[in-house]
Amino acid sequence: MQISVSSYSFSKMKSSPIERLRLAKELGFAAIEFTEVDMGTAKRLRAESDKLGFPIICYTVGADFLQAKSVEAEAERLRRQVDIAQALGVHLMRHDASRGFQPFRAAHSSFNEALPLLAQGYRAVTEYAAEKSVITMVENHGFFCQDSGRVAALVGAVSHPNFGALVDIGNFTCADEDPASACGNAAVLALHVHAKDFHIKPGSGDNPGRGWFQSRGGNYLRGAIIGHGNVPVRQCLGNLKRAGYDGYVSIEFEGMEDCVEALRIGKENLERFIASA
Repeated sequence: MQISVSSYSFSKMKSSPIERLRLAKELGFAAIEFTEVDMGTAKRLRAESDKLGFPIICYTVGADFLQAKSVEAEAERLRRQVDIAQALGVHLMRHDASRGFQPFRAAHSSFNEALPLLAQGYRAVTEYAAEKSVITMVENHGFFCQDSGRVAALVGAVSHPNFGALVDIGNFTCADEDPASACGNAAVLALHVHAKDFHIKPGSGDNPGRGWFQSRGGNYLRGAIIGHGNVPVRQCLGNLKRAGYDGYVSIEFEGMEDCVEALRIGKENLERFIASA
């Protein structure tokens, strides 16, 4: 496993995508992935990546098939994002299924009811992406499709060789699922991995205040430096290793600490965890 970093980790900095790419290389990461950029920025990033010999490995974008004007309209928008992924030179692209559970409960009372629409949208995007040599993925992200069982059900429903999962080690806690068990369940689907850690407090206690958000079940979460939180990162990595995963592990930091120092510490810890997992 090699350690990469998401450009999202630098979101607190007033820096350009090019500056983030250069900083990631300076910090000793093996690669970087980017969240949404426009086509012009993508071409400039590709040129800088080639110049530095520092790969961009994944492109991550938002999406919502259930709240869009239509599934096809959202799929068409995402096809244009595939074009950007191709311009970046990446072979992996993740896009969301939906933003959350409650906003569309009236229209889609259960995940099983929504599943055919989600599968329709993902299949339409991945069929186009396959023509561009870009593999698409669903991440356990956004509350509605966050459990390992739901991710597996969606991958199975799409049933396309160009489609799989981006497994985020920490995000399972947003659905109150044990990360180690969830990684064990989802490991065979993993095409890419995010390393993320959270501080976790039970929802039965007082609201800790700024910087915290609530899980689907009402527990309190706050982004943490890798190794400082409650997510069993090393155990999760071990489960992924045993399933045969040997790709990039990309740090996504969203804590309150200085992001550069947090990434230095997180990278050091993640290196130890990978070596001993």
